[in-house]
Amino acid sequence: MRSETVGKRRVVTAGHDTGADPRIEALGRAVHRMRRALDAHPAELRDRREAERELDALAASVRSQAPVAEELRHSLLLLAAAVGSVSALALPLAAVREAVELFGTGPRPTS
Repeated sequence: MRSETVGKRRVVTAGHDTGADPRIEALGRAVHRMRRALDAHPAELRDRREAERELDALAASVRSQAPVAEELRHSLLLLAAAVGSVSALALPLAAVREAVELFGTGPRPTS
């Protein structure tokens, strides 16, 4: 089985722990979905560039494999402010929020 995460492919063996943090994978999927929705949104958004910058920041956190919860929440706040109340972006934004919430407020667990 293959899984796509932020433009990268990796092999996942069913029933085996790959060592990947599922929170990071969920965040990567949510950021990718939000990026696609923003790219497909035809209307002019006043703060589109800011939204794109914050999506880039979130994607960089995913690639680092060591996201910092406070930085994720800050990017989420700026992203939400940038897209405002655009109903077409509400579901993908909610998915990003849910993925960020997976990181909680405390330190990341160690392996």
